[in-house]
Amino acid sequence: MDMTFAVIKTGGKQYKVAANDVLKVEKIEAEAGSIVTFDQVLMVGDTVGTPLVDGALVAAELVETRKQKTVIVFKKNRRHNYRRRNGHRQLLSTVRITEILTGGKKPSLKAATKAEKTETVAEAKPAKAPAKKAETKAEAPAAEAAPAANFKDDVKQIGGVGPALEKKLAAAGVTSLTQIAAWTDEDVARFDAELNFKGRIEREEWIDQAKDLIAGKPPRAKADKE
Repeated sequence: MDMTFAVIKTGGKQYKVAANDVLKVEKIEAEAGSIVTFDQVLMVGDTVGTPLVDGALVAAELVETRKQKTVIVFKKNRRHNYRRRNGHRQLLSTVRITEILTGGKKPSLKAATKAEKTETVAEAKPAKAPAKKAETKAEAPAAEAAPAANFKDDVKQIGGVGPALEKKLAAAGVTSLTQIAAWTDEDVARFDAELNFKGRIEREEWIDQAKDLIAGKPPRAKADKE
């Protein structure tokens, strides 16, 4: 029997395939790297099925499954002033044909196990050298400085912050200098937008001011307090 090619049916469509062919088909529920089979074989070489070829099977390796480019669907009815615009991204699986089988034979190739995949990845990547331990105490990260003895945790000590801004901050859950000193860039952006400060936090260096105050340095006077 000529087995140079086969015709399979999957996802409501027919495909002419041969060994090592790569094609995209309707989404297949399987992991990448696994072996999948197509049992709806309509033709193998010069043998035509009725409708399927008895005992025929096509095996393939699943390469990947991903969404395709967006297809825009636009519907319009001029008389009823009806317009609808929708997008659709079809999920397709890419497979590589490995074998065309007949006579009830089973695929000879098997999917690699997770352990085998892990070993392959480990062989491909050189092992990292173990990090050196700190030789002296001086190399260890410094602990955060303790607050000064005369430290007073009052947000109004920040230059430009008065009773009005104190109330705004308190409503947002900010009541101490230690909170402000620990702010990240994301916190600054969030509070700036939430309280409509328009960049004031960065402009007046609130975080640096809070850290200076905690360390016992004199407060700055950068703007009129609100």
